[in-house]
Formats: sequence, structure tokens, C-alpha cells
Amino acid sequence: MSAVFISGIVVFVLAAFVGLEVISKVPPTLHTPLMSGANAISGITVVGALIAAGIGSGATATILGFLAVTAATINVVGGFLVTDRMLEMFKKKPERKT
Repeated sequence: MSAVFISGIVVFVLAAFVGLEVISKVPPTLHTPLMSGANAISGITVVGALIAAGIGSGATATILGFLAVTAATINVVGGFLVTDRMLEMFKKKPERKT
């Protein structure tokens, strides 16, 4: 294995661990605002993944780029659906006439 691959794996594992620790400490009342910010970051991730998939210098890089595009797109769509559902809770419901 090359040193670049191993250092990439180390960075990935450390980022996953730090992300898990940070997210687990967030109180539930802050999840919706953080989700909006995460959606913006995931949009940037989609662009970066598209570039990685297009520039891929081999089949492995192209496949990993495609998987990154797919995962980031699912994250963006899911984040917007969750945010929309949370914002629906704050809308006033029409009063019933009895």
C-alpha cells in the first residue's frame, strides 16, 4: 500500500471519530439549524465529488468519486426533507370552525 493511501485512511478515520463526537454532544434543539448548515456543506461536497469522479485517474478513483456523489446527494436531499418537516411544525394551523 502506498503512503498516500494510508494517510488518506488515517484522515478519514480521524474525521469520522471527531464528527461522531461533535454530533453526539449537540442538544436536540440545535439539530434543525445545524442541518441547514450541513446541507450547504454537503452541496459543496457534491461539487468536489463530481470533480473527483471526473478527474479520476483510474477505475477505482472514478468508482469512489461516483459513490461520493451518491452519498452526498442522499445527504443533501435527506437534510432538506428533515429541515422541511421540522419547519412545518412551526407553522400555524388553520383554525377550525365549530
